[in-house]
Amino acid sequence: MAEPHAVVVGGGVGGLAAALALHRIGWAVTVCERAPAVDPVDVGLTLAPNALRALDTLDVGRDVRKGSVFQGLVSIRHRDGRWIVRTSEADARQRFGDAVCVLRYAELAGILLGRLPAGAVRTATRVTAVNPGDTRRPAQVVTDAGELTADLVVVADGARSTIRPELFLEHPGAVYAGFTCWRAIAPWSADVVPEFGETWGQGGVAGVLPLSGGEVYCYATVNSPAGAFAADEKAELVRHLEGWPAPLPELVAAARPESVVRMDIWHIDTPLPAYHKGRVALLGDAAHAMTPNLGQGACQAVEDAVVLAHHVSGSMAYVPTALQSYTDARLPRTSGMVQRSAQLAEAVQSESPFLTGVRDTLAGVVGRLAPHLLAHYIRPVSDWHPPVDA
Repeated sequence: MAEPHAVVVGGGVGGLAAALALHRIGWAVTVCERAPAVDPVDVGLTLAPNALRALDTLDVGRDVRKGSVFQGLVSIRHRDGRWIVRTSEADARQRFGDAVCVLRYAELAGILLGRLPAGAVRTATRVTAVNPGDTRRPAQVVTDAGELTADLVVVADGARSTIRPELFLEHPGAVYAGFTCWRAIAPWSADVVPEFGETWGQGGVAGVLPLSGGEVYCYATVNSPAGAFAADEKAELVRHLEGWPAPLPELVAAARPESVVRMDIWHIDTPLPAYHKGRVALLGDAAHAMTPNLGQGACQAVEDAVVLAHHVSGSMAYVPTALQSYTDARLPRTSGMVQRSAQLAEAVQSESPFLTGVRDTLAGVVGRLAPHLLAHYIRPVSDWHPPVDA
């Protein structure tokens, strides 16, 4: 019997994780990436314990941990530098069996790509249409390099997916969250150890997290109209961080200009009715794009990949039925995550001095006096486990 064939639309972390998960259960995979090369943007990435468990089922968790630096689950301070709440790596391991690891997005993508068969990824291949098929007919994927037949199509082409609107004509799609985010990689000296974590201000946040190799990952958000990009994004970020606690402004000033990346934040505020149609499954940001406030975008995409492979491991004739099970497993969890992240974004992007004061006070009380409440808030996010036979 011929191997079942899956076509994955999009070569980001979610698409590569799905391709690897399917490859490991005996599927032939073709990843269609529209860029001329799989060359992920050089930004930092955090992976919580739930994502690390998913990566363990793909047999890449050890490699991911090797190249990572570990942190506690929550470290937040005031704009004036005082800590609001801070958790340790040891506390995270005690409560959830792992800590948060920080690494480059490109490093994770490279690990996943390295486990795929040669030729599985087709770059400079843009998917223009998908016919979802049904129990009797395979799916058809139209690309600018020709047409592909597939037992399964995985749509992983991001928040602004071009395929999702074809499948769900009446859905409003992704909406702008109202703010933009800068990300940068910067060098730092071991003589000056930054206090790693996130700082909450009025109308945005800023953070610095460690990377291996004597570098740090910096980020900052600000309320802004969609598409309001600057000619010199590094200069704009340096200007925005004037007056923020040291050493964040100094670190950003030392970053290479080309390492500063700006990205408007879009999310799928209205849940999709399903994460599948026919033989097509949606995954990651294409299914449930969320704001970055929970640090769960990539984590949920990797979860999706593992759960999808678990549900389609049976008969090819029943892929559409298996995909209904995938929707049932993923839609409630990820929809709740999208809403929780949006609520947190609304709080941290507030420009009201009164509301930000109340926000910081409540967060500090919870962190100091009721750590079990903080753990209760985090547990639904981080205490996820893959299907037992994934």
